[in-house]
Parts: sequence; structure tokens; C-alpha cells
Amino acid sequence: MDLPGVPPSLWPLLQAAACPNRIALVGGAVRDWLLHHQHLDPWRGLVDLDLVIEDLTAHGRPAGTARPDQSSPAWRLVEHLSRVGEAVTVREARPHGQYGTVELELELEPSPVPGSTAWPRRLLLDVASARSEAYPIPAENPVVHFGALEDDLARRDLTINAMAIDLASGRLFDPHGGQADLAERCLRFLHPTSLEDDPTRLVRAARYAARLDFELAPESARQARVILAAWPWCWRAGDPPGQAPAALGTRLRREFELLLERENWRVALERLQEWGGLQLLDPRLQQDPNWLRRLQWASRFGLPPLVALIAVAQDPLALAERLQMPHRHHTLLRQLEDLRHRLAQGPLLPEGPGGSTSWRWCQLLESPGLSPAATALALASGWGPRRPLLRWLLRWRHLGPECTAQELIAAGVPPGPELGERLRRSRQRRLDRERS
Repeated sequence: MDLPGVPPSLWPLLQAAACPNRIALVGGAVRDWLLHHQHLDPWRGLVDLDLVIEDLTAHGRPAGTARPDQSSPAWRLVEHLSRVGEAVTVREARPHGQYGTVELELELEPSPVPGSTAWPRRLLLDVASARSEAYPIPAENPVVHFGALEDDLARRDLTINAMAIDLASGRLFDPHGGQADLAERCLRFLHPTSLEDDPTRLVRAARYAARLDFELAPESARQARVILAAWPWCWRAGDPPGQAPAALGTRLRREFELLLERENWRVALERLQEWGGLQLLDPRLQQDPNWLRRLQWASRFGLPPLVALIAVAQDPLALAERLQMPHRHHTLLRQLEDLRHRLAQGPLLPEGPGGSTSWRWCQLLESPGLSPAATALALASGWGPRRPLLRWLLRWRHLGPECTAQELIAAGVPPGPELGERLRRSRQRRLDRERS
């Protein structure tokens, strides 16, 4: 197989390393190769290769009993490649989880033939054992057993990602009609309960819609509407965040992070909102017309995009807890809530005995517990008066006293509270001259 960025000599090496088990290339590389060769799409670049090993000796065994060590077929493949030393070197091998999966980093030798294709020096491979999945409880983690290649393809999200190429025979496996959907440029879920089992598949569909310019198949769009309206999962907004199932919590967060960081997020979010999928985060976000503005401001000020997206949810802190977002994101959302409460107490008065409006804004926005990022997020969310918040963020907070501490000490002011008060009054005089 002529896959751009991969030397053809790698395929027989992988086949020999997996022997006597069957090994196949699966997922995105197969999809993109078919789009490129059969439908003349531009090559979108090779990120990594997903490989599946069918271990017939483990067929039907619960995958939780696997050991990510020398007993794993994926690990045995690593050992074989390490011994071969022909045009490929294993630079790093990282076993993951309890399913016998290994992430490989290979270093490829440059081709000795002048004028031949220059391969990338490094290549990432994910090697997993073929397995089947069942979802006794919708949106929870599945029950997993080792299985055949066909079982592994049946557990995937979309038909266009459920194809494989056997490395030994070169045969294309397409049990779910992925080739036909590539030709129609449509996204189709594999079975009628795909979204009930794992609602994050709708977010992945939005990612591929943006990346490939595909449309969601009509029956898959209907499935989304019906499932979201029925809400078949054991958790609803308002329930304790820690009780949310995996696909409505951590897995959902990872999918949105990928959408916002790697894809054309504007198109992806437009599609997802069109399908009703933002309801997976929060009903208010599904009705939100201003997410584009927030994310554009977030990009301008270097804010975390997922924080900006959920900032106007009904309860942003509870949503962040449900998604198990990092502590720094919780802190930023708490600061935003604090700032909102302070701004809700009423606008600052014009100049008076307490100083100019610019000085009062500095006192408010620089008070303990707040940060410039919280002000930027308030601006992005459309909360508070735009002009003074923006002037503080871009100018006022950077203005220091008219004279430095060293200059005051040289003039005879002793270090201590008096020095601090003189510096404060000096900065206030400078800010009083600023136009509000």
C-alpha cells in the first residue's frame, strides 16, 4: 500500500513482527488513503498509524485480564521490531491501560536511493488488540472482550472509520459500507443505539464534518434528535456532577478539547449546535447565539477555549466539575463568578471623593481573588461595561506610579507603610489623568 509518509518496507516488517497473529491498519489512515486515491481529496497529512492485532488465542477473554507486558501481542511486536534493526528503530514504547495497547515511536532510516521519497524521521503507531464492546449501562464505560478484527470494527463510531486493510493480503475490510459513505461524503453511525451507548460519538461526527466537509446522514441526524430528546442516560443537568457517567464527563471533555484545538472549530460547533449536540454540555449552551464571539475573544486574549465556551452555562462550575476540567480552569471560572457578582452591584460612579473612575476600576479589578484572565473572560462573555473593562485590561493595569520606590527612598521616604502609601497615591494621580 502506497501511504504517503510511510516507506513501503514498513508493512512487511510489521506483518512479520505480528506473526502468527493477523495485523491490520484501521481507522483514519485507511479513510484518508481511500479519500486521497479514490476520490482525489488532498492528502491531509499523516498524524499516526492505528494498527489492530487479532490474537486468536485470547478470543472471547475479558480484556480486563490482559497484561500490558510481554504477554501482549502488541508488546511482542515491539520486541520483534527492536531485534530486526532494518531501516527502523524503536525509540520509545509506552504500554497503556489494561487492554494490551502500546504506543510506539519509530525512527525510520532515510532511503539510500537518490531522488526517492524522503520519509519523516519519526512515526507514531498505536497498536491494539482486537476487541468487542458492550454497553450494559448507556454512556458508562463498556464491557470489553478480546475478539476478531470484525468485532473491533463494529465497536467504532462511524462507517468511514470502520474499515481496515489486512497487511498480509492487502485486502480491504469494509463490513459497514464505509466506502459507499465516502463516495456520498456522509457521516453515518454504525447502529441505531450508537449515540445511546456513547453520546461523544456525536461530537466526533462534528469534528469529521468540519475536517472532511461531510454531512450527517439523515437517519443519523434523526437518531441524534430522538436520543437527545429522550435523554436515556441515568444523569441529568442538576444532578451531582461527580455521578455523571464517563461519556457525559471525562470522555466528553476530551472530545471537546480535540474539537477546539485541532479542528475548524467554528464549523464543527455550528454543525453540533444544528444537530442539538451542545445540549450534551448544557441546555443553555444549545440555545446560545454568542459562542463564536466568546471563542474569538478567548483566542485574542489567550484564554482556554473550553472555559470560554462553557462560561455562560447555567452553572459553569458544576459543569467544569462534571467534565473534570483542570484546577486552574475551576479557579478562573470561580473568579469570573466573583467578578460578575461585583459588577452586578452597579456601575462605578464618576469622579468624586474616592478618586477618578479609572482609579476605582483599578481598585475593583485588582482586588484579591481576581485576575486579568477573569476580566478578559467577562469581556468575552459580554458581562459588565465593555469600555472600562477593556481599558483596564489593555492599559490602566500596566500604569505604575509616577515615581519608583527607589526614587522615593532616595528622596528620604523610609521603607515601610509610608512608602507603600506614597506609591499608591502616586499611581492614583497618574490614573486620575486618564480618560475614562
